[in-house]
Amino acid sequence: MARKSSRPEPADAAAERGEATRQKLLLAATDVFGRVGFDGATTRALADAAGVNLQAIPYYFGGKEGLYVATAEHIAAQIGAHAGQARGRALARIAAAESGGPPLGRDEARVLLTDILQTMAALFVSPQAEAWARFLIREQMAPTEAFARVYGGLMEPMLRLTGRLVGRLLDEEPSSEHVRLRTLSLLGSVMVFRMAHAAALRQLAWTDVGPREIGALRDLAADLVAALVPRTEGGS
Repeated sequence: MARKSSRPEPADAAAERGEATRQKLLLAATDVFGRVGFDGATTRALADAAGVNLQAIPYYFGGKEGLYVATAEHIAAQIGAHAGQARGRALARIAAAESGGPPLGRDEARVLLTDILQTMAALFVSPQAEAWARFLIREQMAPTEAFARVYGGLMEPMLRLTGRLVGRLLDEEPSSEHVRLRTLSLLGSVMVFRMAHAAALRQLAWTDVGPREIGALRDLAADLVAALVPRTEGGS
Protein backbone atom coordinates (compact mmCIF):
# COMPACT_ATOMS: atom_id res chain seq x y z
CA MET A 1 0.00 0.00 0.00
CA ALA A 2 1.33 3.42 -0.95
CA ARG A 3 2.39 5.52 1.96
CA LYS A 4 1.00 9.05 2.33
CA SER A 5 3.65 11.69 1.72
CA SER A 6 4.83 13.47 4.87
CA ARG A 7 6.35 16.34 2.94
CA PRO A 8 5.13 19.73 4.15
CA GLU A 9 2.65 21.69 2.07
CA PRO A 10 4.37 24.25 -0.21
CA ALA A 11 4.35 27.74 1.28
CA ASP A 12 2.45 29.21 -1.67
CA ALA A 13 -0.26 26.57 -1.44
CA ALA A 14 -0.60 27.06 2.32
CA ALA A 15 -0.84 30.83 1.92
CA GLU A 16 -3.47 30.45 -0.81
CA ARG A 17 -5.50 28.07 1.33
CA GLY A 18 -5.23 30.41 4.30
CA GLU A 19 -6.40 33.39 2.28
CA ALA A 20 -9.35 31.39 0.96
CA THR A 21 -10.34 30.56 4.55
CA ARG A 22 -10.04 34.21 5.58
CA GLN A 23 -12.24 35.31 2.69
CA LYS A 24 -14.87 32.69 3.55
CA LEU A 25 -14.99 33.96 7.11
CA LEU A 26 -15.19 37.61 6.08
CA LEU A 27 -18.02 36.92 3.65
CA ALA A 28 -19.96 34.89 6.20
CA ALA A 29 -19.27 37.39 8.98
CA THR A 30 -20.61 40.27 6.89
CA ASP A 31 -23.94 38.48 6.67
CA VAL A 32 -24.09 37.04 10.20
CA PHE A 33 -22.97 40.18 12.04
CA GLY A 34 -25.29 42.27 9.90
CA ARG A 35 -28.28 40.08 10.74
CA VAL A 36 -27.80 39.47 14.45
CA GLY A 37 -25.11 41.93 15.55
CA PHE A 38 -21.88 41.31 17.39
CA ASP A 39 -23.49 40.03 20.59
CA GLY A 40 -25.89 37.73 18.76
CA ALA A 41 -23.24 36.08 16.62
CA THR A 42 -21.50 33.10 18.18
CA THR A 43 -18.16 31.86 16.94
CA ARG A 44 -19.82 28.53 16.15
CA ALA A 45 -22.44 30.23 13.99
CA LEU A 46 -19.77 32.25 12.20
CA ALA A 47 -17.59 29.19 11.52
CA ASP A 48 -20.57 27.13 10.37
CA ALA A 49 -21.75 29.88 8.03
CA ALA A 50 -18.28 30.02 6.51
CA GLY A 51 -17.93 26.26 6.36
CA VAL A 52 -14.62 26.29 8.22
CA ASN A 53 -13.19 24.85 11.43
CA LEU A 54 -14.04 26.75 14.60
CA GLN A 55 -10.36 27.26 15.35
CA ALA A 56 -9.94 29.26 12.14
CA ILE A 57 -11.42 32.35 13.83
CA PRO A 58 -8.79 32.69 16.58
CA TYR A 59 -6.06 31.48 14.22
CA TYR A 60 -6.68 34.08 11.50
CA PHE A 61 -8.33 36.90 13.44
CA GLY A 62 -7.45 36.42 17.11
CA GLY A 63 -11.10 35.92 18.09
CA LYS A 64 -14.58 37.22 17.39
CA GLU A 65 -13.62 40.82 18.11
CA GLY A 66 -10.80 40.69 15.58
CA LEU A 67 -13.08 39.14 12.98
CA TYR A 68 -15.65 41.88 13.56
CA VAL A 69 -13.16 44.69 12.99
CA ALA A 70 -11.67 42.87 10.00
CA THR A 71 -15.16 42.54 8.54
CA ALA A 72 -15.65 46.29 8.77
CA GLU A 73 -12.33 46.86 7.01
CA HIS A 74 -13.32 44.28 4.38
CA ILE A 75 -16.61 46.08 3.67
CA ALA A 76 -14.81 49.41 3.38
CA ALA A 77 -12.29 47.87 0.98
CA GLN A 78 -15.04 46.34 -1.15
CA ILE A 79 -16.92 49.62 -1.47
CA GLY A 80 -13.70 51.51 -2.08
CA ALA A 81 -12.71 49.09 -4.85
CA HIS A 82 -16.03 49.56 -6.65
CA ALA A 83 -15.70 53.33 -6.50
CA GLY A 84 -11.97 53.25 -7.17
CA GLN A 85 -11.92 54.31 -10.81
CA ALA A 86 -14.24 57.29 -10.37
CA ARG A 87 -12.45 58.32 -7.20
CA GLY A 88 -9.05 57.89 -8.83
CA ARG A 89 -9.95 60.11 -11.76
CA ALA A 90 -11.08 62.90 -9.46
CA LEU A 91 -8.03 62.63 -7.21
CA ALA A 92 -5.67 62.64 -10.18
CA ARG A 93 -7.29 65.73 -11.69
CA ILE A 94 -7.22 67.62 -8.39
CA ALA A 95 -3.59 66.65 -7.86
CA ALA A 96 -2.72 67.87 -11.37
CA ALA A 97 -4.39 71.21 -10.72
CA GLU A 98 -2.55 71.60 -7.43
CA SER A 99 0.77 70.75 -9.10
CA GLY A 100 0.61 73.66 -11.51
CA GLY A 101 -1.63 72.15 -14.18
CA PRO A 102 -4.78 73.77 -15.56
CA PRO A 103 -7.16 74.86 -12.78
CA LEU A 104 -10.12 72.59 -12.17
CA GLY A 105 -13.07 74.32 -13.78
CA ARG A 106 -16.63 74.02 -12.56
CA ASP A 107 -17.77 72.09 -15.64
CA GLU A 108 -15.03 69.53 -15.15
CA ALA A 109 -15.71 69.32 -11.42
CA ARG A 110 -19.36 68.65 -12.23
CA VAL A 111 -18.43 65.79 -14.56
CA LEU A 112 -16.14 64.23 -11.96
CA LEU A 113 -18.70 64.57 -9.17
CA THR A 114 -21.47 63.15 -11.34
CA ASP A 115 -19.27 60.15 -12.13
CA ILE A 116 -18.69 59.49 -8.43
CA LEU A 117 -22.33 59.89 -7.45
CA GLN A 118 -23.61 57.72 -10.30
CA THR A 119 -21.12 55.02 -9.38
CA MET A 120 -22.21 55.08 -5.75
CA ALA A 121 -25.92 55.12 -6.65
CA ALA A 122 -25.57 51.99 -8.78
CA LEU A 123 -23.45 50.28 -6.13
CA PHE A 124 -25.82 51.01 -3.24
CA VAL A 125 -28.76 49.27 -4.94
CA SER A 126 -26.75 46.21 -5.99
CA PRO A 127 -27.58 42.90 -4.24
CA GLN A 128 -24.15 42.68 -2.60
CA ALA A 129 -24.68 46.04 -0.90
CA GLU A 130 -27.56 44.64 1.16
CA ALA A 131 -25.30 42.75 3.56
CA TRP A 132 -22.92 45.70 3.80
CA ALA A 133 -25.78 48.03 4.67
CA ARG A 134 -27.08 45.84 7.50
CA PHE A 135 -23.63 45.81 9.08
CA LEU A 136 -23.03 49.53 8.60
CA ILE A 137 -26.46 50.58 9.86
CA ARG A 138 -25.77 48.77 13.13
CA GLU A 139 -22.49 50.64 13.44
CA GLN A 140 -24.23 53.96 12.75
CA MET A 141 -26.65 53.30 15.61
CA ALA A 142 -24.03 52.13 18.11
CA PRO A 143 -20.52 52.94 16.85
CA THR A 144 -17.60 50.74 17.86
CA GLU A 145 -13.99 50.46 16.76
CA ALA A 146 -15.36 48.92 13.57
CA PHE A 147 -17.06 52.21 12.71
CA ALA A 148 -13.80 54.08 13.28
CA ARG A 149 -12.11 51.79 10.75
CA VAL A 150 -14.87 52.26 8.15
CA TYR A 151 -15.01 56.01 8.68
CA GLY A 152 -11.26 56.48 8.54
CA GLY A 153 -10.67 54.09 5.67
CA LEU A 154 -13.65 54.91 3.46
CA MET A 155 -16.17 57.48 4.59
CA GLU A 156 -13.88 60.35 5.56
CA PRO A 157 -11.71 60.16 2.41
CA MET A 158 -14.81 59.95 0.21
CA LEU A 159 -16.51 62.83 2.02
CA ARG A 160 -13.34 64.91 1.79
CA LEU A 161 -12.98 64.29 -1.95
CA THR A 162 -16.66 64.85 -2.67
CA GLY A 163 -16.61 67.97 -0.51
CA ARG A 164 -13.77 69.45 -2.54
CA LEU A 165 -15.80 69.03 -5.73
CA VAL A 166 -18.95 70.38 -4.08
CA GLY A 167 -16.97 73.35 -2.81
CA ARG A 168 -15.69 74.03 -6.32
CA LEU A 169 -19.24 74.00 -7.69
CA LEU A 170 -20.51 76.29 -4.93
CA ASP A 171 -17.43 78.54 -5.02
CA GLU A 172 -16.98 78.01 -1.29
CA GLU A 173 -14.31 76.56 0.96
CA PRO A 174 -14.68 72.77 1.21
CA SER A 175 -14.14 73.01 4.98
CA SER A 176 -17.15 75.31 5.47
CA GLU A 177 -20.15 73.96 7.32
CA HIS A 178 -22.41 74.76 4.38
CA VAL A 179 -20.32 72.70 1.97
CA ARG A 180 -20.10 69.82 4.43
CA LEU A 181 -23.86 69.89 4.87
CA ARG A 182 -24.44 69.92 1.13
CA THR A 183 -21.95 67.07 0.68
CA LEU A 184 -23.66 64.88 3.27
CA SER A 185 -27.05 65.69 1.78
CA LEU A 186 -25.84 64.85 -1.72
CA LEU A 187 -24.50 61.43 -0.77
CA GLY A 188 -27.52 60.76 1.44
CA SER A 189 -29.81 61.43 -1.50
CA VAL A 190 -28.57 58.29 -3.24
CA MET A 191 -27.76 56.22 -0.13
CA VAL A 192 -31.44 56.34 0.84
CA PHE A 193 -32.19 53.86 -1.94
CA ARG A 194 -30.29 51.24 0.06
CA MET A 195 -30.84 52.40 3.63
CA ALA A 196 -34.61 52.75 3.00
CA HIS A 197 -34.75 50.17 0.24
CA ALA A 198 -38.19 48.76 1.00
CA ALA A 199 -39.77 52.20 1.32
CA ALA A 200 -38.14 53.35 -1.93
CA LEU A 201 -39.44 50.34 -3.84
CA ARG A 202 -42.93 50.84 -2.43
CA GLN A 203 -42.97 54.58 -3.15
CA LEU A 204 -41.73 54.14 -6.71
CA ALA A 205 -43.86 51.05 -7.40
CA TRP A 206 -40.71 49.15 -8.37
CA THR A 207 -40.72 45.39 -7.88
CA ASP A 208 -36.96 45.15 -8.31
CA VAL A 209 -33.96 47.21 -9.34
CA GLY A 210 -32.82 46.32 -12.84
CA PRO A 211 -31.11 48.20 -15.67
CA ARG A 212 -34.04 50.60 -16.20
CA GLU A 213 -34.20 51.51 -12.51
CA ILE A 214 -30.43 51.94 -12.28
CA GLY A 215 -30.63 54.24 -15.28
CA ALA A 216 -33.24 56.33 -13.47
CA LEU A 217 -30.98 56.57 -10.41
CA ARG A 218 -28.05 57.61 -12.55
CA ASP A 219 -30.20 60.35 -14.07
CA LEU A 220 -31.19 61.44 -10.57
CA ALA A 221 -27.54 61.62 -9.53
CA ALA A 222 -26.79 63.85 -12.52
CA ASP A 223 -29.74 66.09 -11.66
CA LEU A 224 -28.59 66.43 -8.05
CA VAL A 225 -25.11 67.50 -9.12
CA ALA A 226 -26.50 69.88 -11.74
CA ALA A 227 -28.45 71.65 -8.97
CA LEU A 228 -25.22 72.58 -7.18
CA VAL A 229 -24.61 76.23 -8.10
CA PRO A 230 -23.24 79.17 -6.13
CA ARG A 231 -25.69 81.08 -3.99
CA THR A 232 -25.25 84.12 -6.23
CA GLU A 233 -26.66 82.02 -9.08
CA GLY A 234 -29.68 80.85 -7.17
CA GLY A 235 -28.16 77.99 -5.18
CA SER A 236 -29.01 77.36 -1.54
